[in-house]
Amino acid sequence: MDRNPSPPCSDAEEEEGDAVGNTVYSKHWLFSVLTRLIEVIAPAEPDPAGSPQGARTELDEEMENDICKVWDMSMDEDVALFLQEFNAPDIFMGVFAKSKCPRLTEICVGILGNMACFQDICMSISKDENLGQVLLQRLCDSDSPTLLETSRLLLTCLSQPEVANVWVERIRENPSVYDCVCFIMSSSTNVELLVKVGEVVDKLFDLDEELMLNWIKNGTCHSVGPSVDDSPEELPDFKIVPCILEAAKQVRSDNPEGLDVYMHILQLLTTVDEGIQAIVQAPDGGKETWSLLYDLVCQELCQPDDPPIIVQEQKTVLASILSVLSAMFASQTEQEYTGMRKSNWLYVVVEGDMPLIGSLIRILQYMEGCGKRAVDNSKESEQEETGRTDVNEEDFHLKILKDICCELLSNMLQELTKENTLEGLHQGHLNEQTCSCAFQNLLPLYSTSVESFLEVLREADQKLADNLEKRFPSLKTHT
Repeated sequence: MDRNPSPPCSDAEEEEGDAVGNTVYSKHWLFSVLTRLIEVIAPAEPDPAGSPQGARTELDEEMENDICKVWDMSMDEDVALFLQEFNAPDIFMGVFAKSKCPRLTEICVGILGNMACFQDICMSISKDENLGQVLLQRLCDSDSPTLLETSRLLLTCLSQPEVANVWVERIRENPSVYDCVCFIMSSSTNVELLVKVGEVVDKLFDLDEELMLNWIKNGTCHSVGPSVDDSPEELPDFKIVPCILEAAKQVRSDNPEGLDVYMHILQLLTTVDEGIQAIVQAPDGGKETWSLLYDLVCQELCQPDDPPIIVQEQKTVLASILSVLSAMFASQTEQEYTGMRKSNWLYVVVEGDMPLIGSLIRILQYMEGCGKRAVDNSKESEQEETGRTDVNEEDFHLKILKDICCELLSNMLQELTKENTLEGLHQGHLNEQTCSCAFQNLLPLYSTSVESFLEVLREADQKLADNLEKRFPSLKTHT
């Protein structure tokens, strides 16, 4: 059967005063369903089978069909308000406490999620401390559909500015949330669930740096985690970065939006020094993180056979990935310069980074094509009162991507040796066209990097270096 059947055909129009708000839904019908729900979790008589109905693991078909109709109807504000007036959240609390039926729990959390889409109801749900704690405990559930609906509900509340801080504080004070979220990210194969949990983590980190720092530093304490029965299950010590990487690997092929979410989470980690260190000082020295991001840029995103406009579609995920790579590269280079231990993987990167440099230049080339198109379009819509065009949101995101791309490219060019450069020339990553594109975008801000690379290039290909000097006369005075 469908997870959310269509709402019932109601006779409310024929019964004066029975309609819910301005809808055609019947108050009497809703009341009867909620009453039967109470009876399911607190039956007046023992179940003929000899066990409390609340202990049942399956719903009968009629009850499931009716409560699913309520779930569907709860997207209407009038219905949601009626459910609140009828104290439906308290009834659902009883379901969470007594029911052993995963499907019933999922539906009740889903109804609350729909109700929370309306500001006043969201505030009421959020300020109920008992309900808030019970909902967070649902993150330790073993049922994936329930976890999905719980994550949706949390994301809805976190997206409401009036109550977001209530949930951030509640989550900060509840250490089991960290373990349960990490458990989901590291072990689930449900892409839809992983994406929604990722969105919750992304929102949390964006809202509260202190919580992000706490989660970065976590992993030394055991907590209660998901369990099929009521017995607590001790979870392993989770580290946030490996869990994020595992989730990203799961969603990368099936859900581009999900990959974007997890890449942005990694980018948020690099906004604090503790986050960068959590990545580069992992047991593998950050190799797994670098390898995943490197592979995404060089093998999947913005490829040679893609049309240049692809950079518009992929601009946000590319900006996140390149931002993390840039932070990692700069961190490892800084360790080398200060005499600290340098991870072995960086030596491999320096020796084999030409595909990445080629990808960075290709991104810049594609952005030039998009930029020319944007200029042509902007001329048509030029505003008469200002005599200039506004920078739209797409231009803004492309500029961010260009800035990040140029920073990473300049740092990598400075690390190239003659041998690397010869390899790049041989593989076709470096030629007059690609070098000209790089110089065009890097100058004048990164002139030092360009001059350093040009000196190395002169050793590898004197003619190419001379041609580039002719195309960029400003470089001649510094060589």
